Amino acid sequence: MKVRQRLAPSIFGVHLWARVVTVALAVTILPMIPTARAQSFVTIHSFSGPDGAVPEAGLSMDRAGNLYGTTSEGGNTACTDGCGTVIKLTHKNDGWILPTLYSFSGPDGANPEARVIIGPDGNLYGTTVTGGAYGQGTVFKLTPPATICRAVSCPWSEEVLYSFQGVDDGEQPQNADLMFDSRGNIYGTTPYGGGTNCPFGCGIVFQLTPSSHGWTETVLHRFTNSVDGAIPYSGLVSDAAGNMYGTNYVGGVYEMRSAQNGWQVEIISGVSYPYGGVIFDSAGNLYGVNQQGGWVYELTPHEPTWTSNTLYNFDSYFGSLSSLTFDQAGNLYGTLLGDGPEVFKLTPANGQWTVTGFSGSDGISPYGGVIVDANGNVYGTASAGGTGCDGYGCGLVFEITP
Repeated sequence: MKVRQRLAPSIFGVHLWARVVTVALAVTILPMIPTARAQSFVTIHSFSGPDGAVPEAGLSMDRAGNLYGTTSEGGNTACTDGCGTVIKLTHKNDGWILPTLYSFSGPDGANPEARVIIGPDGNLYGTTVTGGAYGQGTVFKLTPPATICRAVSCPWSEEVLYSFQGVDDGEQPQNADLMFDSRGNIYGTTPYGGGTNCPFGCGIVFQLTPSSHGWTETVLHRFTNSVDGAIPYSGLVSDAAGNMYGTNYVGGVYEMRSAQNGWQVEIISGVSYPYGGVIFDSAGNLYGVNQQGGWVYELTPHEPTWTSNTLYNFDSYFGSLSSLTFDQAGNLYGTLLGDGPEVFKLTPANGQWTVTGFSGSDGISPYGGVIVDANGNVYGTASAGGTGCDGYGCGLVFEITP
């Protein structure tokens, strides 16, 4: 099969560089970072096409330690390079087995580039970039079989919760994770549609509300490429007061506060070209890493403003397209684009952060972030490489064990 090359965005969605450039220049990305030798960096699955290809998002883990993810291509061949899949990885003996939970076909969505998240009901929720009733992407839910399935592969049932129509209600949600509130509402973003001050629309923040008649979309905010920025590729996080935070590729990190006449949205830090989202620590600080430059930043609240601090500068043009994640000890993990895949760990000590790099798999271009389990094992995906498919390979899932 022919694997679609993922391109990095410009400020208005015009693609600037291809994976081949990333691979060619990857040797410059981590020139001075010490590489951890004691860890085991292994491929636990190489995609072959029918089971999926080109995973562009990270993984989610349930309480039993099973991993869930998406591939943007492969699976059903109703689409040129495959419509994409949702997969599950389960420990078996000393290895992993991968059943494909669902293969998209187009009308039910196609080309998922974001993670699936585990909802409060135990079902999986996610988005597709294309497909659906209008071809502009979907929000979907996957439900496991109603009865016990003893086969290796037990397909899940899919329900399209919402099909984007384009322009006014948003279009083509990309790598943005969905978020639930305590009432069961879903929140997300699309980088296009909405406002008219950008060639393809400046993007929106949406809410899906469940009812006995289905799900209703409400556009909470249409970005204007002004004080609120534009083009939100990442999803949202929420604080205890219900304020929401995200990143705009044009503008930086923004905050959404509920107001009497809707939501008040403003940029709280002019971080340059943040593609991945932000995460909170227990003290209410925000952390992220930008795409052009690859510098890891911290935002500390000091009403009425936020203070920005650079924790580490990788000095990489390609940077990162993912969000960061904490382990239980308070270390930060993330990925950088390039050969490897490249995974980094930032460890705080005496007010400073030291960096450790991990390399060793045969993957290329880890677009998604990583997750860390309670034992310190790190899991992630590479969008290319591995043993399946021709050329760059179909991508893989890797594990780093301490």
